[in-house]
Amino acid sequence: MQTILGANGQIGEELARELKKNFTSDIRIVSRNPKKVNDTDTTFSADLFVKENAIEAVKGSQIAYFTLGLPMNTDLWEKRFPTITKNVIEACKVNGAKLVFFDNTYMYPQNNNLLTEDTPFAPVGRKGKVRKEMAEMVLKEMKLREMDVVICRAPEFYGPGKTQSITNALIFDAIKEGKKLKVPLRDDKLRSLIWTPDASKATALIGNTPDAYGQTWHLPVDNHKLTYKQFIELASEIYGQELKYTTIPKFAFRLSALFNENAQELKELLPRYGYDNLFDDSKFRKRFPDFEVTTYRKGIEQIKKEQQGY
Repeated sequence: MQTILGANGQIGEELARELKKNFTSDIRIVSRNPKKVNDTDTTFSADLFVKENAIEAVKGSQIAYFTLGLPMNTDLWEKRFPTITKNVIEACKVNGAKLVFFDNTYMYPQNNNLLTEDTPFAPVGRKGKVRKEMAEMVLKEMKLREMDVVICRAPEFYGPGKTQSITNALIFDAIKEGKKLKVPLRDDKLRSLIWTPDASKATALIGNTPDAYGQTWHLPVDNHKLTYKQFIELASEIYGQELKYTTIPKFAFRLSALFNENAQELKELLPRYGYDNLFDDSKFRKRFPDFEVTTYRKGIEQIKKEQQGY
C-alpha cells in the first residue's frame, strides 16, 4: 500500500491519480477530512500533529508521501509543521515505510543564484526557517540511513484545479474574474514555475524508483525561461486578448500588509520577485530522460480550457 499524508490539495490529488494510473490501486488517503480521489482508494482520518495518529495512518504502508499543507499562517506553521514532520518520520520508522517528502524552496536564498539541490539553506523570514527545520530533519535521517527517505522539491506552482500559488492568484484568477492582472515587484526577471500535475507525476515516479532514495531531487520545470512580462504575453496570445497588468511595488505590499492578513503573510516571500528565480532540474532530467515536461504554452492552454468549461 502507498499512503498520501495530506491528500486533499492539488498535489495530493494529482499524486493519487498518478499512482493509480501507473503504480498501484492500493492507495490510502490521509487527512483530517479525507475524500477518495480514485474509486479504489481507502480513507483514514487523522491529525498528524498527534504521534499515535501518524503511526496508525502509516501502518501497513510500503511508501508514505508527505504532501501536507497548512494555511499561510506563520504562527500555525511554527507550532505544527516541525512536530508533524517529526511524527511522520517516527511513523515511517515504526512501520518500516519509505518516506517521500514533498518540499518547497522557502529555505533557499532569495537572490539571483541558480538553485540546485546543493544550494545552502539561507531562509528569509519565519516560514522559510520552518521549512529549513523540516528539511533538515529529513536530511538527518538520510545521513543516519535508518530508513529510506527522499526529498522532492518544487518551485512556485501554476496549474489547474485547486492549485494555490501567487501566480494563479494574481494572474489566472484575475483573468477568470475579468480583473487587471498583478505582478509582484518586477516583470522583467526570469522565473521557474512548475505545472502542478508534473510535480505530482514526478514525485510518484521518484517514490517508485528504489535508487532515487537517499537524495534530494529538484522536480522538472519548463526550461524555456520566461519573465512575467513574457508569461503574460504568451497568455494573451493563448486567450486571444490583450491581458493588461500592473506591477505592484514593495511599498504597496507593506502598506496593504497593515490591513490584510494574506499580504502580511506574503511579505517574507517578496524578495525572490526582485531577482531572477531559476530552478535547476538537470539532475532529474538526466535520471529520467523520458519524462515529458508540460510546456508553459500547454499549461496555459489547459487552464484556459478548464476556465471556459471544455
